[in-house]
Amino acid sequence: MKVQNQSFNFLNKAEESKKTITEQLASGKRVNSASDDAAALSIIERLQAQQSGLSQAIRNANDGVSYSQVAESALSGVNESVLRIEELSLQASNGALTDSDRSAIQQEITQLQDSITDTFNDTTFGGQAVFSGNDVEFQVGDNANQVQSINAGDSNLVTNVLSIDVSTQSGAQAALGVTAQARDDINDTRASLGASQNLFEQSIRSNTSSVINVAASQSRIQDTDYAQAISQRTASDILSQASVALAGQANQNASQVLGLL
Repeated sequence: MKVQNQSFNFLNKAEESKKTITEQLASGKRVNSASDDAAALSIIERLQAQQSGLSQAIRNANDGVSYSQVAESALSGVNESVLRIEELSLQASNGALTDSDRSAIQQEITQLQDSITDTFNDTTFGGQAVFSGNDVEFQVGDNANQVQSINAGDSNLVTNVLSIDVSTQSGAQAALGVTAQARDDINDTRASLGASQNLFEQSIRSNTSSVINVAASQSRIQDTDYAQAISQRTASDILSQASVALAGQANQNASQVLGLL
């Protein structure tokens, strides 16, 4: 009876081991529940959370890249309008022009001024005004306060351009200094946006590398070693067969004893 009980104990352990190994082979994961390895499961959960955080940070940084590109593209258009206003102001500065000629030039400048105003008022990203003059923060890391700010400026960059009037020769002369200053201010802001975009892209590269490394660490802890698992299952199969054979032998011996009695 003792041999039979031991056989059943071995058989139960072998079957439990086979069940665990089969689950590992089916899921591809060595740790499927806390009972498999509580400490490892805790580490795996932390690594998974870190991956999720880094992946979201990458998406946030991509939003930052897009935001800076939208703002820079809009300012590029504004700069072209300012250049055209400067060209028209030079034309209006010519003493050979009549007041009627300058009035016609001013009409085109007014249209350009309206276009510039529309750009600053209507350019949005995700439903928010881009040229609000406020800092916009993007969370670019998986920890608190890992943020990157960007400021696209506002219409103050071209305030004086919007009041240019070349209907007189003196007004046209004054406009030249205004447009030159506006171009400098616009280009400074565009340079800042370009630098911000580079920083966002650097964050993306860094976070992507971190995600790969964290995923590799998680894989080493969590994933099933198929060669080892198959070897363990083979050993469990042998133990099961041996336990069944031993139990059968014990039953046969018991029957022989009863027959003798």
